[in-house]
This record gives sequence, structure tokens and C-alpha cells, in this order.
Amino acid sequence: MAMQVSSRRGEDYVESIYNLIPKIQERPPKPSMYRSNFATTVKQEQKTKKQSSKTMGPAKVAVTEPKEFLTKHSKEFKLPEKTGFTYPDQDKRRPPVPKHTEKPLMGLRSTKNHITTNAVENIMSVPKMPEKKFADTRGGAIHQLDPSGLTPKYVNKKDYGKTPAYLEKRKAEVERAQMEYDAYVQERCRQGAMKNLTEDERQGILDGLKKNWEELHHQYQGLSVVTDTAPKKARKERMEAEMKQLERDIETIEKHRVIYIANPFF
Repeated sequence: MAMQVSSRRGEDYVESIYNLIPKIQERPPKPSMYRSNFATTVKQEQKTKKQSSKTMGPAKVAVTEPKEFLTKHSKEFKLPEKTGFTYPDQDKRRPPVPKHTEKPLMGLRSTKNHITTNAVENIMSVPKMPEKKFADTRGGAIHQLDPSGLTPKYVNKKDYGKTPAYLEKRKAEVERAQMEYDAYVQERCRQGAMKNLTEDERQGILDGLKKNWEELHHQYQGLSVVTDTAPKKARKERMEAEMKQLERDIETIEKHRVIYIANPFF
């Protein structure tokens, strides 16, 4: 006869005569203990790096002598003795600049004032022209303009250094006009319509014009300072006009070495 009872360990089961015999509980096998792969390495390092008497001190401590007592500043750090500093490339270095107390031996002495000379050179020097540059990005990247190819290089042109055709044409026209004029002058001289002034005649006319200007200028200097009447004013204006005309004639004759005079009866 079976009946419902409370179970052991909190579980419900059907009571039976077969369950009256206690069962031997089988425990699951215990898993093997975890061992690190580096355990051997750690043990070896601990043995090798272990220091004896690290915290407790040595077993026997040497006792100092009575004469070796602690003195003042005996525990302070002492700097090594001072030695002269030398550069690694001491042999290749230039000699030092002489001090203001030293008087180096100099064969030549100059009285040149370098401050004044430099000032004069900077004042008289021509300022440098700014380099031609251009910026090709929004951020302002600057490049040289000459090697960029953005400006024309006339040196690389095929006809560079050659006279242009229009100048050659104009030169030929001027030469032809000069030849025609010379031929016309020679023909007129041969016909007797004009003649060429010699150098003596030209110089005589020039000297006469200068003499007339000097006489007129002498008279002009003798005029009254105050021109309060109409005749005085008219005379002064007439003399000024004559002097200006003489000056223009003198300048014209001095400018031209060859002068032709037309024959009025031809």
C-alpha cells in the first residue's frame, strides 16, 4: 500500500518498500586542481631574485672603531674635482674671440668708420624689387610667378631679337624720302634756285645775331623800372619781343649745321 508523504531533501515521491533501504549517495568526482602554466617560472624567479637579510639585516654587524665617530658634514654628497671643459671637436673649432683686456697683434690698422659706412651704403642702395608671386588656392598657397608659365616669355619667341617688319618698312621709307630730298636740293642748287651757306657765313650771321641781342639787352637794362605810361609799356614789350625773336634765330642756326638760302629772283 502506497501513500503520499513529504519527501526527503524537499522532493515529493511515492513511498515504497523498496525505498526503505537507504541508498548510498555517490559523490561526483572532484575536478582536478587548476595549476598555472607559469608556476614553475615564478618559483624559479623567486629563488633567483631573493636577497638574504633584506629586511632584518645581517646576522652580525661590524662595530665601528671609537676613532671613526660621525663628524659634521661627513654624510653630505661631495662633488668630484672640477676639470676643464673641452669640446669633442676641440681641434676643429676656431680660436676664441680675444677679450677686451687682451691686445692682439695686428699688422694693419684701419681708421674706417664701419657704422657710418654701413649707414651710407644702406641709404644709397637701391631697394630690392618685390618678387612676383601668385596664390592658387583659397588657403593662400603662394608660388613663384616666373616659372609657373602664366606670364609670357618673349625671349623664347622665334622672332626675338629681330627688327619688326614695320620698322624695316618705315626705315626704308625714311631713307627713300631723304634720298629724294637730297636729289631735289642738288637739282635746285644746280639750277641756282638756292645755295648752301658756308661755315664762315653761318658763323658770321650767328655772331651778328648775338651782337644785336647784346645791344638790345643793354638798352633793355636802361629802361625805367616804373612803366606808368603807355609809350613806356609799348617800348618795353617791343624790346622783349625782339629779344625773344633773336634768341629763337640763334637757337635755330646753332641747331642746324647745313643751311640753304633760296634765291628770290629765281
